[in-house]
Amino acid sequence: MKLDAHQHFWKFDPVRDAWISDAMSVLRRDFLPTDLEPVFQENGIDGCVAVQADQSDTETEFLLDLARKYPFIKAVVGWIDIRSKALPERLDRLAGHTRLKGFRHILQGEKPEFMLQPDFIRGIHTLGKRGFTYDILVFPRHLNAVASFLKINDNQPFIIDHLAKPYIKQGKIKQWSKDLRAIARHEQVYCKLSGMVTEADWTAWKPSDMTPYLEVALEAFGPRRLVYGSDWPVCLLAGSYKKQMDLVTLFIQQLSPSEQAQIMGQNALHFYRIES
Repeated sequence: MKLDAHQHFWKFDPVRDAWISDAMSVLRRDFLPTDLEPVFQENGIDGCVAVQADQSDTETEFLLDLARKYPFIKAVVGWIDIRSKALPERLDRLAGHTRLKGFRHILQGEKPEFMLQPDFIRGIHTLGKRGFTYDILVFPRHLNAVASFLKINDNQPFIIDHLAKPYIKQGKIKQWSKDLRAIARHEQVYCKLSGMVTEADWTAWKPSDMTPYLEVALEAFGPRRLVYGSDWPVCLLAGSYKKQMDLVTLFIQQLSPSEQAQIMGQNALHFYRIES
């Protein structure tokens, strides 16, 4: 099964989605499963993981409702108030949703020390005990804190979204490479090959711009812990679905067919505990 392990759905709301600037106007519309399904058919993708874009309980319910209606949505990564003392009760209410596999907080919008707060750590431990995964969305400046965070949570399954958003447009790689390699030493951590095109020059990027960053990720995590994701529809800021997917598929042609299959689906099935 070929799986896109990172994409979003939304019904555009100009207030809630104020993060979509004038420069991103192509995203100022609804993006729903009926928009994505034909794109998947054109590109040979069998299913996806729908990831939260808004930090609300309503967002999680919205994605779960879509997953009930559209079988190609194989898993949902929702949002929940991880720091709430009522977290166990909230998780109890979600217990019947079998496609809810994990959660995410938009840590890139927080100070690095946010993830090291006792109430956040307590919440992560609660998620781990319930068998949920956690997506780590950060910038490179957060990676030192992530390293400390992982030492405290050494049994929880984590996945790094978008290679931690390296500074591809600026060509900066040295410190990010060092920090990402340190993260990869934790065997319970996976990494998504996603979101790269929007960290590059949207109108002038070429595959060779991404190659050094992909090489670091492959060397650090190996084929067993890398996962393909599109970041659709955000990727449309910098090119078509096919163009961003080709970036990954052409790079991994150096690997064996079985290793390519791991990155393009099998690893995501394993990480998110999806029954194919």
